[in-house]
Amino acid sequence: MMYPFMTLPDDTEIVHSEMRPDGSVKVYIEKPVYDGFNSAACYLPEYKWEDIKGFSETEISALKRLVENNAHLIMEFSQKGGFANAANF
Repeated sequence: MMYPFMTLPDDTEIVHSEMRPDGSVKVYIEKPVYDGFNSAACYLPEYKWEDIKGFSETEISALKRLVENNAHLIMEFSQKGGFANAANF
């Protein structure tokens, strides 16, 4: 299951999985563009990036910083059923 985490002003969506038995969490990023989507995946806590499609080096650099700065929240929310459940919404 994937849980919403954040939507950026340019409509980039960041979602994450629940924590897997091995302790990893998949963070998936998708941005709508004219002919489809730019996308990328990062696996925490290793910060292993893969399947980067359409994002520029500048965009990926900013997304890496964003994920790194919020990894502690993503890891916590992944154990509690996402932000909405963690915040009791």
